[in-house]
Amino acid sequence: MDISGIHHCAIISSDYARSKHFYVDLLGLKIINETYRNERQSYKLDLSIGNGSQIELFSFPNPPSRPTRPEACGLRHLAFAVPDVDAAARELNEKGIDTEPIRIDAITGKPFTFFRDPDDLPLELYQG
Repeated sequence: MDISGIHHCAIISSDYARSKHFYVDLLGLKIINETYRNERQSYKLDLSIGNGSQIELFSFPNPPSRPTRPEACGLRHLAFAVPDVDAAARELNEKGIDTEPIRIDAITGKPFTFFRDPDDLPLELYQG
């Protein structure tokens, strides 16, 4: 098997309009395609991340809750590579998005911080 990268990460939102605003207007991800699937009463929004990866943002009627604590079993968090964590965190803060204090990865020596999306999903900025 020759895995060349991560193609996409799928996220189911509790409030599609709010999450679309967060990922498009606040984080600045570009829309590739937006589809409403009437048979599922569901939107699927494909968003481009700078390196060719994507986020698939879904809406579904009445999705069940999922634990989001970083140590809960399952996907721990989604990390975005940025050239300058401090500058990116300031930009999020200026848009009203809280970030944790910037920390240094003990293994790589690189700075990182966490923030949350509208559904309280853990997101990370990682300098890379």
